Amino acid sequence: MKRFTAVLLMLALVCACVPAFAEEEMAPMYTLTEQYGFKLGAPLSFDQLRNQKYLKLVKAHFNSITTTNEMKAYTLLDQRGSQKREDGMPAMNYAMADKMVQWAQENGIGVRGHVLVWDAYMTDWYFHEDFDSKKPYADQETIKARTEYYINEVVKHFEEKFPGVVYCWDVVNEAVADGPNEYNAGDPRHLRTLRGGAENLFLKYMGDDYVSLAFLYARNAVEALGADIKLYYNDYNAYFADKAQAIRTLIKEVNSSALDENGNPRKLCDGIGMQGYIGGYGVQEGCLVDSHLDMIRDEILNYAAEGYEVQITEMAVRNFDLTQADRHAEYYAKLFQVFMALNGENGNPLKAVSIWGLGDTNAPKGNYVYNLNSPYGGLVDLKLNYKDAFYKVYDALKK
Repeated sequence: MKRFTAVLLMLALVCACVPAFAEEEMAPMYTLTEQYGFKLGAPLSFDQLRNQKYLKLVKAHFNSITTTNEMKAYTLLDQRGSQKREDGMPAMNYAMADKMVQWAQENGIGVRGHVLVWDAYMTDWYFHEDFDSKKPYADQETIKARTEYYINEVVKHFEEKFPGVVYCWDVVNEAVADGPNEYNAGDPRHLRTLRGGAENLFLKYMGDDYVSLAFLYARNAVEALGADIKLYYNDYNAYFADKAQAIRTLIKEVNSSALDENGNPRKLCDGIGMQGYIGGYGVQEGCLVDSHLDMIRDEILNYAAEGYEVQITEMAVRNFDLTQADRHAEYYAKLFQVFMALNGENGNPLKAVSIWGLGDTNAPKGNYVYNLNSPYGGLVDLKLNYKDAFYKVYDALKK
């Protein structure tokens, strides 16, 4: 009798660990988020095009991807090709990006274009005469002309080659600074002058209005194509009140910087990309804090109140402590409940949630990826198997 009871107990424990739905019975998770009005996105690197298990996961549950680095200017720009051009305009190499966008097209998945203008890691040679770092920096009008050409050509390339696949672009990334030494005192926009001690070359050589100009160039490109592409400003810590206010001030300037033929302001920026890195950077302190859920909800509503769409663009629900796995799963579910309630109660301000830290990582402690996404913050484990966090989110969306 005791042995029979022990067997029953073991079976009960096993059953308790098995999700209430089999994988083959699961609806694609993006079909569940669509019912609440937002897309569900995943990251994709060029190397991951060779990882069939990862591609299967993305195809099964996501209807949006963001290429991690391959659509950024420092990847697309071709120095030798630029130097060979007689018109002085930059040349681009789309080989990697095209393969990724083609994969998305073939699988019916949309693409977030990321990103047209970003000061971080930007190639220095782009700002020099003849695209040669040994020569002086080019004048402001030259940099403006190059940037207008670059933005127009990149937007046009992907829209003409893969019509309708790129449904939005992050036009400018992280132009608002955090630290008081990284922007000019008295500037309500907190426009970034420095990043880790390095100068913002777009600000220095293109001008104080480079953000507005980038959006103007992008809007002109989209309108010339007659394309349905939304234009976003993207930044981290965008759910912290002080930075959110600086972002709104900057984008208000962007959307009042150009006039239409009737003298009315052109809305150059459609929405705000809130990078969703939630929790401490590299440390458990500050992770899984309930007040962050309220902050995220409040700032989405604040952006929406000023007429902006919102996307969560690079989400990593950080967890550096394996013993907090259950709490992490519950927290992830509560976060999606916030998203669901937002669109249900306030129209449809949230258009997409793109997860950056989709899987756990075995990156060494202190490594950039370790700090950014966290070792135990994923919806799937190192072998890409669903974690309890995945099932908790799925269950929340099913209710």
